[in-house]
Amino acid sequence: MRIHDASPKKGSKRPKRRVGRGIAAGQGASCGFGMRGQKSRSGTGTKPGFEGGQMPLYRRVPKLKHFTVINPRHYTTINVSQLSSLPANSEVTLDTLLENGIVTSNYGPLKILGDGEINVPLNVKAVAFTASAKRKIEAAGGTWEAID
Repeated sequence: MRIHDASPKKGSKRPKRRVGRGIAAGQGASCGFGMRGQKSRSGTGTKPGFEGGQMPLYRRVPKLKHFTVINPRHYTTINVSQLSSLPANSEVTLDTLLENGIVTSNYGPLKILGDGEINVPLNVKAVAFTASAKRKIEAAGGTWEAID
């Protein structure tokens, strides 16, 4: 097959519709565009994204960094320095922290942050840990476990 053999599929090309040539031609007078209004006028219609004068979507959405997160994750956070008041080898969960009064409110799953020092070996179970918190818990002789 050569390039000069290529032709459109039979029936895919139709003759151009000649509008505005009288009522007998089928598309006379308003040429199938209705009576009046913006879309019946000659020339191109509205540009893509035009919303009739309303502020268009592409201008409404922010385009710079620092988008607000739609569904942010909320954690109950605590630093390792606050865990040092617990007895050695005790299990640390969100429930035990609430019972001991170290945490007063449940804002979501427990996350351990690494600020401060800890010198008591503890078995800490939380949803999330920072890298420094993991290091400090292990250095004190404790263990950490990420739960779901």
